[in-house]
Formats: sequence, structure tokens, C-alpha cells
Amino acid sequence: MYKILKPIFFSFSPETAHNIIVRLLIILRYIPLSSFVIRLLFKYRSPKLEREVMGIKFPNPVGMAAGFDKNGEIYNEMANFGFGFIEVGSVTPSEQIGNPKPRCFRLVDDKAIINRMGINNKGVKHLVTNLKERKPKVIIGANIIKSTASPNEIAPQDYEKTFAQLYDFVDYFVVNVSCPNVKGITKLQDINSLSEIVDRLTALRKYYDEYRPILLKISPDLDNEQLDEIIELILISGMDGIVATNTTRSRENLVTFKERVEFIGEGGLSGAPLYKKSLEMVRYITQKTKGQLPIIAVGGIMTPAQAHEMLNAGASLVQIYTGFIYNGPAFVKKILKYLSKKGDV
Repeated sequence: MYKILKPIFFSFSPETAHNIIVRLLIILRYIPLSSFVIRLLFKYRSPKLEREVMGIKFPNPVGMAAGFDKNGEIYNEMANFGFGFIEVGSVTPSEQIGNPKPRCFRLVDDKAIINRMGINNKGVKHLVTNLKERKPKVIIGANIIKSTASPNEIAPQDYEKTFAQLYDFVDYFVVNVSCPNVKGITKLQDINSLSEIVDRLTALRKYYDEYRPILLKISPDLDNEQLDEIIELILISGMDGIVATNTTRSRENLVTFKERVEFIGEGGLSGAPLYKKSLEMVRYITQKTKGQLPIIAVGGIMTPAQAHEMLNAGASLVQIYTGFIYNGPAFVKKILKYLSKKGDV
């Protein structure tokens, strides 16, 4: 069916197509038996796929990456497609409209997407309201980021505000300091800036009864020296893991016409061209930490075999986004069946 629907969705801009899908899923919420039918078609369960990571029991290792359900509107509907966990956000302390449109572009020949959305979202209060009104039936992670308007000097306060408001409503946090679409934010990956953010969040966590893991999402464009510093900070700070990786600024090895890529201009690239870089980073982190640091691998996973390769490289869990868009709603089930058959991760 997706072979029929995909050309229709791809006839719209990526952002418009995404908004249509969100609206359709919300409508389906009110149609009797629709959720049951979707689960029947797309969900796959196997005890072999269950795992405990950071003290959380995941029904399977495949999650939806941040960005698809920024405002927490459809996490339960997305869970019907077989995801073991959903990451909402990125979310900021207050609402922001993001960058001017157009701001999202497909590179179909590369099975990739370039976006410069600018972290458009309705703010943390709106997200909390949604999480309260529709109790999650799936593990929820919250991807948090500073407001675009906030200078880096006060970024720690932004992360603190969002963290505190969401704490009782999600299962884990991802600190996003690597989005290439927010001016200057990647400078927060500098070890001094990052240390203050990490210290504030781990200190604040001590005041809560329940323990929520905190992970750091990193850029694939870091060099090994920068990555080594970040790994060392994570290991001594009390953070619980790493998400590798965010989108990339690189435009290497694309088959799309150079003129098209130059016309699109700035933005983070996701999809197939990112896979090799993300895989190498997962392997490097695993070797550097001797496998002691939980890793959520994300970036360019377009086939079940690639998800399997990421897990064998040392990832505890994997996330997809662009692969879901290009492969369709059955993609999660295909990955899970493949992993269950392999049985070695």
C-alpha cells in the first residue's frame, strides 16, 4: 500500500506531508478499531527483542527519533507501528516558530533529507499538557534544547527549566547540544559549556524520587579529540548514555546534482549518506568506553541489516526517522523480524 501512497505524499513538500500524516493519525484515534487494526498489521513482538537499558525495560530496541512528534501529539499512535520507544521534541522552554519556509527538502536519489526547521515547537507547557491528557502507552524520551533566542551564556537555565517541567512525565532525557539548525548551539559541545549544563541537570535530578536517565546527543561532525573529551565528561558526570548521532552539515558523496544541493543551502542532512559516519562513531565510542556506556544509535539506518550492524557495533538501542519516511510504516516490523531471526544482539 505504501508503494501507492508514497508518490502521493512525496508530491507535497516534506513539511506539508508530515503535517498531513499527523492529522490523519489524530483522526484515526477517534475511529473505532483503527488502532487495533494498525497494531495487527504492523506490530511485532518477541521475547528475544526485550532488553533492559539504563534501568528501563524496552519491549524492543527500535525507537522513533526526535523530530517526528515534536509536540507529543501522536506518540501512542506511532507506538501502534511497533516502536519500542518514542522520543518527543526537541522542545524549548517556550513556543518558537522556527526558521522561514521552505525549510525541509528531500534528496530522493540519496534517500536523504536536509532540514533547517529551527526547532519549531509549541513549548514545554504544551508538551506536558499532552502527556498529562493522553497517558503514554510506550516508553517516552524527551529531547530538550535551549531556545533559539537565548544566548549560550544562559543556555543552562533553559535546559533546567524544560527538564524540571517534564521530569514527572517522561522516562528519559536527551540533551541536544548538536542541532546544526540553531545558530551557535554546537558551541555548547565545548567541554566547559557542556560541563555546566550537565552539572545543573544531574544536580537537579537528585531532588526527585524517581531516577530518570540523562543522555547527550552529539554531532557526527566532531573530531576524535572533541569526542574523547565529551566521553570523559559523560563517564565522570553521572550522565547515563549517548545518542549518536544528530544530522550532519557535510554534503560529501551525494549523488543529487550539486546545483540542487547548493540551491537548498544550509541545514542538517539525515538519511542514507549519514549511515557510515554514525556507525563509525558508535564503534569508536564502544571501543573507547569498553562497551560500558549505553548508546542509542541513530543516523541513516535504511535497512534491517543496518539496524543489526549498529547493534553489533555496540549500540544498546537504535532509532529511525528518515528510514521510516522512505520505507513506510512496515519498516519497524521488518527490522524487528530480522533482529529476531538473527538472535545475536
